[in-house]
Amino acid sequence: MSRKILIVGAGFAGVWSALGAARVLDLNGKTADVEITLISPRPEIVIRPRLHERAPHEMSSPLLPLLEAAGVKFIEAEVERIDISSERVVHALTTDGRRISVPYDRLVLTSGSKLNRPPVPGLVENAFAVDQLSDAVKLDRHLAQLSNLPNSPARNTIVVVGGGFTGLEVATELPERLRTLHGADARFKIIVIERNEEIGPDLGPKPRPMITEALASLGIEFQVGSGVVAIDENGVLTAAGQRIEAKTVIWTGGMIASGLTSQISSRLDRQGRVEVTGDLRVVGTDHVFAAGDVAMALTDDEGHYSLMSCQHAIFMGRFAGHNVAADLVGVPTLEYRQPFYATCLDLGEWGAVYTEGWDRQVLLTHDEGKERKRMINTQWIYPPAANRVDALEAGNPEMVYG
Repeated sequence: MSRKILIVGAGFAGVWSALGAARVLDLNGKTADVEITLISPRPEIVIRPRLHERAPHEMSSPLLPLLEAAGVKFIEAEVERIDISSERVVHALTTDGRRISVPYDRLVLTSGSKLNRPPVPGLVENAFAVDQLSDAVKLDRHLAQLSNLPNSPARNTIVVVGGGFTGLEVATELPERLRTLHGADARFKIIVIERNEEIGPDLGPKPRPMITEALASLGIEFQVGSGVVAIDENGVLTAAGQRIEAKTVIWTGGMIASGLTSQISSRLDRQGRVEVTGDLRVVGTDHVFAAGDVAMALTDDEGHYSLMSCQHAIFMGRFAGHNVAADLVGVPTLEYRQPFYATCLDLGEWGAVYTEGWDRQVLLTHDEGKERKRMINTQWIYPPAANRVDALEAGNPEMVYG
């Protein structure tokens, strides 16, 4: 009977984990001895970093041809419970409503993250988001019908809650997007509200002059130092007592890991991520690995930890896939290391800011930055071609991009 590797989640980390595991089995002549299965609600990868753009329904890529080329099976189901005891089984609900149990010998948790929605009154009922594909499609439809609403300051005002990476990309995409939807003469006020004292607080001081320049050039207002404390169908209230009338409120308030992490470990960080060893094994287990947004992994010898980003998820996925297969077939695992770190912040028609290093040295701006962002968003973060050679090479932990 073949042994079984089960990968939970078909995001960046999950897909590249599957390719990394398939590569190890191929290199060691074990493809007939080990079965790799990827389980996820849909047989596609959502290109999540692009959900703030126009036509979000197009921001996904089919997986079945790629997985077939790599020799990976797929189960279309939502995982509900993970048993890491001697039973080693995952319980899931299929898309047609059946409850199934899937056994495994080794598990890789790559179930990703979701938008943090704290108990702010009215947030769930009244705020839009770009977190999941369904969120982005809902926002897209709302933006398209704004001109059908009675003309008012509230109709013509859009509040983006959160001035971090996602909030800035959402806000700076809106001017061109709204003109495309409603004509060149459309006039909308866009306001970014950040509760911290600086815009782009997690991006550091070096890109900030470019961020403020871009916002000014695009006519986008921003307020700092007071967060949103209530949302209703007609606007928001800030902690400072300010009322802003707006028919469109977009929440971008940070991420938390998938709730499945608490089923495999009690050692979680403040974002709900599991602590992992150097080879991405979940601390306290011998047969469960984790990668992507669910894993708190050391990236280098300087004490930096992975972030909830596709660049870390893809690289971690390769290592996790390599290691889970290596562990099962009895070859050495690899220590995950990813010392190179870069950010590329899209700022709409202004361009983009590309930085390198944890101190975020600005290297490219405006059109040059935009070209780098285009390459990242349309090439580097997409799965490889659906042929076995490209699929297995994409799982190589030594790859730099792609």
